[in-house]
Amino acid sequence: MLITLIVLSVASQAAFALDNGLALTPPMGWLSWERFRCNVDCDHDPDNCISEKLYMKMADLMVSEGFRDVGYVYVNIDDCWPAMQRDDQGKLVADPKRFPSGIKALSKYMHDRGLKLGIYEDFGHLTCAGYPGSEFYMETDANTFASWDVDMLKFDGCYSDPKDMPYGYHVMQFYLNKTGHPMVFSCEWPLYEWSHKLPVSDYGKIAQTCNLWRNFEDVTDSWQSVLGIVDHYGNNKGGFAAHAGPGAWNDPDMLVVGDFGLSYYQQKAQFGLWALFASPLFMSLDLRSMDPQAKALLQNKNIIAINQDRAGHQATRLFEVPGSLSVWLKPMAKKGLSAVGLLNKDNQGKPLQYKASLSDIGFSGGNKYNITEAFENKFVRTVTLSEEFVTYIDPTSIYIMLIQEL
Repeated sequence: MLITLIVLSVASQAAFALDNGLALTPPMGWLSWERFRCNVDCDHDPDNCISEKLYMKMADLMVSEGFRDVGYVYVNIDDCWPAMQRDDQGKLVADPKRFPSGIKALSKYMHDRGLKLGIYEDFGHLTCAGYPGSEFYMETDANTFASWDVDMLKFDGCYSDPKDMPYGYHVMQFYLNKTGHPMVFSCEWPLYEWSHKLPVSDYGKIAQTCNLWRNFEDVTDSWQSVLGIVDHYGNNKGGFAAHAGPGAWNDPDMLVVGDFGLSYYQQKAQFGLWALFASPLFMSLDLRSMDPQAKALLQNKNIIAINQDRAGHQATRLFEVPGSLSVWLKPMAKKGLSAVGLLNKDNQGKPLQYKASLSDIGFSGGNKYNITEAFENKFVRTVTLSEEFVTYIDPTSIYIMLIQEL
């Protein structure tokens, strides 16, 4: 019964997503912010500064290293790309030194390689790094991005009043749609309400305005940061998980797989959980020097398939076992199929032994079930509903099962 109620609850929300025909599965790509931040010093650090050279190189590697072919198609510019002043017509212009070819040429570069370009702006009068914001220029900026053939807009919220966001984000979405050029709309609206301790807007209204939205603090390159986000998603305050679905996604922020702060097992946990969450999957690593294990994780087709499941259900935390274990459930589109994640937060030096039956974790009604380990797509066992089995979960890692009712 528990499983049935969860499926019905999440399915009831899908019809209320933003109806622009975009992001029908969680978007996948590469975003510069976590790894390259606002490095604009191209004189002293030309290979790592925010410039067209950086994005073109990452695009080339997304193609040559196989990322595009498994679904990573967006190459997203973050803050610090524009000149510090608008032009005489009030239009944004790219920094001429760092983007000498212009954004339209960069967009074409992406499209010629089967990729898409995302860009960054802000709801306030300045971006978070102090560049020109879109306040009083939303229609102008929407038209500019459309003329540049941009495919996604990340719309931040610095230097603005969060109380205006329920109205202002809708206005920007209206202007984006009015251009007639399809652009995925990535919002930070509920994040700023949360961070200013305001009541968070109705997630149903957010889902009708945005294709994806941030609702919690920025990820940093640490296990503590990842766990903070995971706990927020487990607590599910306001019931935001129920509003995920085709065209509308909760965004727990970037993947830090392949960066500096996480062990291999912690990277596996973040990637697995983000897949279960039906999250946008945006890498933020240096593709020129990635670790082979990180690359294999990010290109794991079995885990990507869970993330890209057409039903679009977001996993919810069923319960936590005293100590370190939490159990997560994601109903899948195929009848009788679910993905279950067992997260071990513990950093002690041996795997956690977890003994349970499927009835213990909320399943009911079936006679037999096949259990498959998801990362390797390896069949494990067939069990009855009440039959106990033992699973071992590595420290600070995750074990994901695909459970198929027979």
